[in-house]
Amino acid sequence: MKGRLFGVSVGPGDPELMTLKAVRAIREADVLAVPNIGHKRQTAFDIADEYLQDKRVLDCPTPMTGDRETARKAYAKIADDVCALLDEGKTVAYLCLGDIAIYSTYGYVHDIVAARGYEAEIIPGVTSFSACAAKLGMTLCEGSQSLLVAPAMATDIDAALNVPATKVFMKSGKAVGSLRDKLAERGQLHHASMVTNCGLPDEKVLPRLSDVDIDAGTDYFSVVIVKAPRES
Repeated sequence: MKGRLFGVSVGPGDPELMTLKAVRAIREADVLAVPNIGHKRQTAFDIADEYLQDKRVLDCPTPMTGDRETARKAYAKIADDVCALLDEGKTVAYLCLGDIAIYSTYGYVHDIVAARGYEAEIIPGVTSFSACAAKLGMTLCEGSQSLLVAPAMATDIDAALNVPATKVFMKSGKAVGSLRDKLAERGQLHHASMVTNCGLPDEKVLPRLSDVDIDAGTDYFSVVIVKAPRES
């Protein structure tokens, strides 16, 4: 019998935010597939550390590149490696930071594996921006307010800022300086907050983006929230 693939969302950083279903899938898996984007910090692996039990690990090199052909080849190679394990009857749990449905590279692998006729299931998790809002003690949207979520470094910031909604800019990193300047130009900077490395040991909660020292650099895992004004 062929094995089964689980895409396991492990949440934003705090191991206590992992779901019971995610923990069960990890414990029952024969092999753990772990994405490696090349910065020597396998965050999803570290979050789930308590439940790994010295299981076999499949390293999944996942280059962060805008070159679609390079990315396509990487996802195809990961899918080949996963399918080889499924053919052995192994259950594979592919660990992903945050929630798989939100800008996750696992989705590409999932589609390839499922298209080849294997069983593949996605286990949802807590999103980084939900956890960041909780850290800031705020709600993201109320009443009829809309919510816009976008990756800061791959988004037309001007167009996004024109949308009447609470805005969430994920993976802000090097884009924080430009984003802050554009918010200041529009008089929206006082509505903006940022959390970096949410739930991780080096977490920083910054209620006022205007107070952030951009020259000191910002982490790739930085989430900026621009709260929409409360409805009267």
